[in-house]
Amino acid sequence: MNIAIQSSGLVLTESLRAYVHRRLQTALGWALTRRLAVWLSDINGPRGGRDKRCKIQISLDHGKTIIIEDTEEDMYAAIDLAAERADRALVRQMAKNRAYSHDKGHTLATSEPESDTTDPR
Repeated sequence: MNIAIQSSGLVLTESLRAYVHRRLQTALGWALTRRLAVWLSDINGPRGGRDKRCKIQISLDHGKTIIIEDTEEDMYAAIDLAAERADRALVRQMAKNRAYSHDKGHTLATSEPESDTTDPR
């Protein structure tokens, strides 16, 4: 899995980088995603508050993109929540793609109706 991580307003330590890789591998490793981009930022800087933002962009086939953003007081919590939401969004997108598959009409047309084997008394 190719993950590009960028930060703004905070120091991107090696432990934070490893946590992002590990967390996204756990949440999205099941999918064959080609590219993930992660932006970590501290919105308010030293003033504090709920200002740690994690933004995840998943690039899918055929130019589709999923963007998830979460803001929390703790950067690790923001990463966790954004990873969970990205997983759910990816599942929804993949289910939507399967629901509109071109093979669906062909499958319905070729299925045979079940015969009624009950006694006609």
